[in-house]
Amino acid sequence: MINGNLKASYADDERVLDNSYKKAFVYGMMVVLAGFAAFANDYLILVACQMGIMLIAVVGLNVVIGYTGLMSLGHAAFIAVGAYGVTILHNLGAGTVPDAVMPFIAVPVAVAISALIGIVVGLPSLRVKGLYLAVATLAANFIVIFVIEQDLFAPWTGGMTGIETPAPNLAGWVLDDKREMFVLIAVFAFATILTVQNLFRTRVGRAFIAIRDRDYSAEILGISLLRFKLTSFAISAAFCGLAGALLAYFYASILPEQFELALSLQLVAALIVGGMGRTMGPVFGVIVIVMVPEVIKVVFGAVSGGDPSVAQLRAPLQEMAFGFLIIFFLMFEPLGIVHITDRILRALNRWPFARG
Repeated sequence: MINGNLKASYADDERVLDNSYKKAFVYGMMVVLAGFAAFANDYLILVACQMGIMLIAVVGLNVVIGYTGLMSLGHAAFIAVGAYGVTILHNLGAGTVPDAVMPFIAVPVAVAISALIGIVVGLPSLRVKGLYLAVATLAANFIVIFVIEQDLFAPWTGGMTGIETPAPNLAGWVLDDKREMFVLIAVFAFATILTVQNLFRTRVGRAFIAIRDRDYSAEILGISLLRFKLTSFAISAAFCGLAGALLAYFYASILPEQFELALSLQLVAALIVGGMGRTMGPVFGVIVIVMVPEVIKVVFGAVSGGDPSVAQLRAPLQEMAFGFLIIFFLMFEPLGIVHITDRILRALNRWPFARG
């Protein structure tokens, strides 16, 4: 009976795509994305861009929650830092730094600032965990939004009314079209997934996993909890900062309300639904979480016929749907959609010997 994949060398053991089904899936998705960018309509491109931006953020959240075992409800703050950081840097550099060069400066600086704030937010993880750490990170989210909304910083952040964002100019290539932005977002999303996949094949990534499984045992083995917990928060915040930078380039303007608690809960919901601590978990989770509002919108449009009294129920129903998905997967499939696909792929890989 076949019960696994034969690995006859270290190269086989290190290979990420270790069977034909994984290879077919990855290469097939690359072809699908290329065709999607060429032939999809504007509405589908818009939804796909939203998926790509959220995917980068959820992959970052997965580093902290899924791989390191540290609960966080404040990652929307890091997205806000990345979005506002890029916009402010563009405004400060206007007339001094060429537009074609500015994104190559603004994005890395905004990501670095997000990572530094992530280290500060991660400091409570050295003393508390679980619900207490979740509350601490949630407080950080409120603090960042509070600072953005203050009149003192309104000349830079726009305050409550928001701020207009620049169009990215990559060495003379102005991305003023959603389809062009989709290509950029898709490249960054793919690179983010690949980076995290390989991160957890290194000493740092294995230290994160050891802390998740049992932090006291990891410390006895010589793993510095101070160093690696803060590193985990820094890496996670950096990815969310990158998502925020792309969000700023994607939308014509940004508002503080875009980065409030609802966004943090969406990120956590996507991670739970897709599967924590797995590479493909954020991908499946983001697809579900982004498509739920779109499905509700289509259904309500067909049922209400444009009646505003019925259409106003759409927002609370959307929140209820997110809550239902979280409860359902926590009760019946806590490992997420990725675990279901794993069972299917294992059965296909062992066919015709697989049973049940």
